[in-house]
Amino acid sequence: GILEKIRSCLIKKLQPDLEDRRKYHEEFASSTSFHGVHNIVHTQSKARRALWLLIVAGCLAIVIWQICSRFIYYFSWPTTTTVVVQYVENVKFPAVTFCSLNRFQAHAVSNLKVIFLIWNIVSSILQKFAMEDKYSQELNDFLLGNQNFSIKDFTRKNGFYLNSSTLLECDFFGKPCYPQDFEQVFTEYGNCFTFNHNDLSARRVSLSGRGLHLLFDVQQDKFTDEPTLGYTDAGITFVIHSPQELPRFDGLGLLTPVGMHAQVAIRQLKSIIQEYPWGECKPDIKLQYHEIYSTTGCLLECKARYIQDRCGCLPFILPGNGTECDLLKFYKCVYPAVYDIEIKGLCTVGTHNSTCPAPCEETDYPTTVTYSNFGGEKAIKYFSTKLKKSPEYIRQNLVRIEIKYHDLSYKITQQQKALTISELLADVGGQLGLFCGASMITVIELLEYIFTNFCWMCIFLLLKAPEMPQWNNPSQNQTTHKEKKRGIQEC
Repeated sequence: GILEKIRSCLIKKLQPDLEDRRKYHEEFASSTSFHGVHNIVHTQSKARRALWLLIVAGCLAIVIWQICSRFIYYFSWPTTTTVVVQYVENVKFPAVTFCSLNRFQAHAVSNLKVIFLIWNIVSSILQKFAMEDKYSQELNDFLLGNQNFSIKDFTRKNGFYLNSSTLLECDFFGKPCYPQDFEQVFTEYGNCFTFNHNDLSARRVSLSGRGLHLLFDVQQDKFTDEPTLGYTDAGITFVIHSPQELPRFDGLGLLTPVGMHAQVAIRQLKSIIQEYPWGECKPDIKLQYHEIYSTTGCLLECKARYIQDRCGCLPFILPGNGTECDLLKFYKCVYPAVYDIEIKGLCTVGTHNSTCPAPCEETDYPTTVTYSNFGGEKAIKYFSTKLKKSPEYIRQNLVRIEIKYHDLSYKITQQQKALTISELLADVGGQLGLFCGASMITVIELLEYIFTNFCWMCIFLLLKAPEMPQWNNPSQNQTTHKEKKRGIQEC
């Protein structure tokens, strides 16, 4: 009974007759804003109708091809790179971390060469070192007999230090600076010292050609590394980096040997990278122990998590609040863990699906370095008299470094989307308008026309569908079945 009511309702109200449907199609063809359709319908000449049909079909094919190509291009996530040079009245000065190529004081390691082997194990966390097997027995004997030995405390007390005897001159933009202005940090070079560590607001430069001027005394007689283990250089190595980032010497460190004057001209380069899938950055990544995200900080935190989970302790050279690893754990657990991280690729850098993808924004400081011999004959005599040292000592121990901006500008390299959503819609609309004279209103008209015809088709199929069997009345079903069978036989 319900099905019959639905059928009657559809027949009376929703299903138009053939004449009404024909008029609807003609009215649509005459009134639609899709150009060319009315020429096909109302043209009396068959040749002209066929010509317009080919024109409309061809334009429609071109539109579909152009729109598909634009969508394919959009989903390839294309990008463009723009470079902008911005000139300013003053610019922030970067942080500079200085280290001595002589890591330890000579009196502290004269009878303890194993310290260099231990430091190789510690620094392998930051930079991979290969340790020769011939020293393993000597190292084992030391570790077993000095389980309470702290390489951190030993390095802090007996490593390179910064005071008035090693930092002879310090001048920043015409004002004196002192060893107290440097922050002590641990790197693969042991004790290092960072200027402008906290990015103080006063650390700005308002004139190119002036910046940080330093004069170091490396004191080779006090700080002498072991040449048989590869420590053969003397001088100062330094790296220029953002104040919020950690110093990275691997591949970025600059070296100034003794007896040399280094003039370093720096530029500021800001890079802005698009997030995935256009670029490789992921803006939602935050670091636990670093204020801003960087691949170096992320890599160190990744290593710290893996080592802490595996060894139950944390090396002092890595960020974190875990229990400090002793020497035995450094040798027996931390060193193999670092090897596993490198071999198995547990902490990867670069792409969006790596452990530490590229940062969305970073600041680099490209440098140009020139060198000259430190001091002429008069300068050597002046410093020899001032320091009460021989001219030979001056040539073998003093290092002058000048760091300054090339000019008061910074360069911005920005990665941008080559095709945005609005540009994609503009391209699609342009193709529709050029070849078909269509707009968004035309699309809505077509959708309405298709939907109306679809509804009519569904109603037609529903009316032509066979009647549903009456499962609730078996006797009536049997009677109906017999009547149908008798009719078939009579036929």
